[in-house]
Amino acid sequence: MTDMLVKLYALPPLAPLAALLARDSVVMRRPLACEKHLVTAWFGGLFGVGWASECETAFSRLPVACFIAAQEARIAGVACYDCTCRNFFGPIGVAPTWRGRQIGRGLLLACLHAMAAEGYAYAIIGGAGPLAFFSRSAGAVAIEGSTPGIYPDRATPPLTEKLA
Repeated sequence: MTDMLVKLYALPPLAPLAALLARDSVVMRRPLACEKHLVTAWFGGLFGVGWASECETAFSRLPVACFIAAQEARIAGVACYDCTCRNFFGPIGVAPTWRGRQIGRGLLLACLHAMAAEGYAYAIIGGAGPLAFFSRSAGAVAIEGSTPGIYPDRATPPLTEKLA
């Protein structure tokens, strides 16, 4: 999958989108450390243990390098950054019942604005899935020659055992 590059100094504003989501009582925020087990279990349950592992890394950073979208006590989506590598956005996931409501775009922009506030000028979206989504939402452009990128070759079996 192709990596993408985002100019963090040219992002669309987050406030209008946050206000739109708030009309449906959806709040985007950094999760608290005491919510780590809930967030990583949600991520792992919907998107696999690999993404849950990356999300765990987000909780090892201060501030927590993760945002959630939640309505009351229900998680609708999660996005992280600085997990696989420094300056990398991802993973991001939105529950199927919440898709199409701008939650993914909101989480993406929340993370990217946080990265800009932390001093990054550019962000890399590693192994970007829906290229058009990232391009449309944040002006991301494909990085030429970035396939397969830093992620292991999908033909190589993933690690399945602990070392003795």
